[in-house]
Amino acid sequence: MDFGEAYSAAAARWPAGTGALDVPTSWGRTHLLAAGPAGATPTVLLHGGGATATVWAGVARELSGRFRVLAPDQPGSPGRSTSSRPFRTTADQAAWLGELIEALDVGPVHLVGHSAGGHLALTGALERPGTVSSLALLDPTACFTGFSPRYLLHAVPHLVRPTPARVRRFFAWETRGRALDPAWLEVAVRGLTEFDATPIVPTRRPARARLARLTVPTLVLVAGRSRAHDPSRVARSARSLLPAATVVGLPVASHHTIPVLDAGEIAAAVGDHVVRSTAPPR
Repeated sequence: MDFGEAYSAAAARWPAGTGALDVPTSWGRTHLLAAGPAGATPTVLLHGGGATATVWAGVARELSGRFRVLAPDQPGSPGRSTSSRPFRTTADQAAWLGELIEALDVGPVHLVGHSAGGHLALTGALERPGTVSSLALLDPTACFTGFSPRYLLHAVPHLVRPTPARVRRFFAWETRGRALDPAWLEVAVRGLTEFDATPIVPTRRPARARLARLTVPTLVLVAGRSRAHDPSRVARSARSLLPAATVVGLPVASHHTIPVLDAGEIAAAVGDHVVRSTAPPR
């Protein structure tokens, strides 16, 4: 099995009727998985670093009955998108996201982001608030606290010299042995080991003053067993920096079980948040 076959197998876990879109941007052609009624409330799911749109299969199955679910493979990451120029800054990533939302031509979207995808979603809402109806940040990194040094120490071997064994060992450590979906794990391992590494985009936490200007309704889901950072500190900081945000803990989740496992609980929280944040039709 090569990466393409692994991707297809993981994408097949998405709900029946899922289609694919290819959207041109100045950063390359962006491939998306799309499910749910075309006219329903648009919800864009942003994966974390090194992942693909396939990671959202379980969440998409839960949400696609009510919403139009759109999940891109971010250019420069493993997946079916192409990259015409590399992202060098967070501003580059936000520019790509803005182009993508504009090209989709569905009006303001609800953004859901996991890990680095959460940082991207938050940045996009800060830079282009008129294009975002709500935010759901799933164990986001570099938003409210920094990484755990221990997490970085464990991550270095599979980032510097990735092998399937090292990637699997890292996931097993971070998830504390919880079994991930085999189809998703296969595409993740192959993506991290078979694709040329791209420069890591440096991310910084947004300034407190900038966060204070955020008016987009925000949900923060914190993985209670995350090794990426201190979960209690993430929750405290999110509540302090965004007093109007809803902060919810996922007690059994770790950073890399999201969003593959506990999809029902995650989708229920996100779906309720989207509904609360959707303006009634005039």
